Amino acid sequence: MAGLVPAIHVLQYLGMARGYIYILTNRPNGILYVGATNDLVRRVFEHRSGSVEGFTKRYGLKRLVYFEQFDTITDAIQREKNIKHWSRAWKVRLIVAGNPNWDDLYDTITGQDVDGRDKPGHDEC
Repeated sequence: MAGLVPAIHVLQYLGMARGYIYILTNRPNGILYVGATNDLVRRVFEHRSGSVEGFTKRYGLKRLVYFEQFDTITDAIQREKNIKHWSRAWKVRLIVAGNPNWDDLYDTITGQDVDGRDKPGHDEC
């Protein structure tokens, strides 16, 4: 039975994983996509590089305009489902409240300038 103990710890760890919801677009006031993930940087990179087949690749949705962080992926998935049921106008208001210029927030989450250099204040410890 001792072999079951690590599995229990793994399940507890997975239940504590952080979660994120995010909104991508192709341009200001453009097509919107709402998603959820446990690794925001990786997931947005996948969308931006075109390695994710489907809606975001088909419509060129690469601009991260909104995101929220949650303590668990379960909470993030629930929020994603709620937002997906909202009208477009509500989603736009959510974006504009925190990002009125529809700036791409990808550099914000990676801590790098467009050319890949670290931004001031984002030094590694």
